[in-house]
Amino acid sequence: MPSTEKCKTRWTRRKEARPHELLTAALDLFVERGFAATRLDDVAARAGVSKGTLYLYFENKEELFKAVVRENLLPTLDVAEQVISNHSGSSTDLFRKIMMTWWERVGNTSLSGITKLMMSESGNFPEVAQFYHEEVITRANAMLISILERGIAQGEFRNIDTTQASNVVIAPMLMLMLWKHSFNGCGAKTIEPDAYLKCYLDLLL
Repeated sequence: MPSTEKCKTRWTRRKEARPHELLTAALDLFVERGFAATRLDDVAARAGVSKGTLYLYFENKEELFKAVVRENLLPTLDVAEQVISNHSGSSTDLFRKIMMTWWERVGNTSLSGITKLMMSESGNFPEVAQFYHEEVITRANAMLISILERGIAQGEFRNIDTTQASNVVIAPMLMLMLWKHSFNGCGAKTIEPDAYLKCYLDLLL
């Protein structure tokens, strides 16, 4: 292959990789520093591109954050919704599977830092908070409600207010994710996730 063609191929491959590299860098910085303290200059530098290159793909920091969420969290919600739709066994098993899978794919990864970011900074960035609520929280709550209603209809769960129960059910998971990105990282007494989740599921089920 002529040298000019080789250069063109490398440039094309690099260009196609840039959005992914930018989103990876942005996720790392959002988790490390929060939304307010993350600068687009730093995202570009960590991704190894110029700030001008970043603006070719993302108009501003808010759009970059939305892309991070859509790239990393929404596919997990898509899979969970499909699992719920196709499940034919007990609702107890389904609930356990969904909660443990969420922890494995989100809670026990850097993505859980987005939860801490939203809890701490949503009041200062209402448009970002509204986006996150609509695209993540609303869908997650709807999934939990559907599992609870399914269990009630099957006689596995007692008849409860499923809307309020979904808020109560998710709270311990949120706390575990927040703890992971706060006290677990500063030398305080840690929470062992496996033991915590076992107790959590035993209490609920």
